[in-house]
Amino acid sequence: MPIQLPPISRRSFLSGGIAISGHSLLQRCASAATDRTIQDLHANRIALLADAHVSSDPTTFIDGTKWTGTPVKGGEHEGVNMAESLGHVVQDVLATRPRPAHAIVNGDCANDTGTPGEYREFLRLIEPLRKSGITVHVTIGNHYNRANLWNAAPGLKLEQADRHVGAFQLPAVEVVLLDSEQGTIGESQFQWLEQHLARDAHKPAIVFFHYNPQPHTEGRPIDGFSNRDGEILLTILQRHRRVKAYFYGHTHNWSALNPDGLHAINQPCFGPYVAKGKPYGWVDMRLRNGGAHLELRCVDPDHPNHGERHVLGWRT
Repeated sequence: MPIQLPPISRRSFLSGGIAISGHSLLQRCASAATDRTIQDLHANRIALLADAHVSSDPTTFIDGTKWTGTPVKGGEHEGVNMAESLGHVVQDVLATRPRPAHAIVNGDCANDTGTPGEYREFLRLIEPLRKSGITVHVTIGNHYNRANLWNAAPGLKLEQADRHVGAFQLPAVEVVLLDSEQGTIGESQFQWLEQHLARDAHKPAIVFFHYNPQPHTEGRPIDGFSNRDGEILLTILQRHRRVKAYFYGHTHNWSALNPDGLHAINQPCFGPYVAKGKPYGWVDMRLRNGGAHLELRCVDPDHPNHGERHVLGWRT
């Protein structure tokens, strides 16, 4: 089961984060929803975040990096204070009405190797989301340390196929969260995914994982950047027609494509390593029967892409 941090009600503050399996999680969330502060939630709305890259020191400013293949001159790249950037995103999510019932951080909560301090700071920064009633889900990327994460948020060690893997239900879709640790899905996780997707062929599903499943992006080689077994993953997702879209981060890029009817959403980061001029922020997703609406929310509200919208229609 991927990491799931249930809401924190005003009457019952939880110490740290607790991962709960599907049925118990719904019970706990339903109980927390009785608090007046978390009643205004949209069950089919999700805040999509990726690549938080939080440092243990909230004053840290992370310089950007010129990516191979981008038309950016040396030195012309974006840098950012990650704590401030995440704080902005959190406040922007909280300002939505109705608020999303869920937020997904699609990999790389930590900036370095997943130190205890990085996870403590990440949990501190997202606490306002949980206090507002939003359930936070986290996938595994390439900057992580499971043991440190479990220590920072006790009780998180719930696994499928030896990875942080699982799913949760929304009224409009099922959300499947995969573990693409260091750019691989792996045979045992593929087996789990095949079996899971075959259980309910009529329920639309959307799938999240951190790594780009395509072999190359923006000139970077496959090693260390793309999913090494992404071709197998895409074959499975294409074959199971109930999968309508997949979402990934890692590239710190933003795009919404529809190859062969399967939507491919590259989530933007909201921090460093972005080629100058490119948007960074989060995505507001509102699901409906038959599709979804996406809206890009930039950290810089004056960015020309701020408010960019895409309407997704599900394949039959």
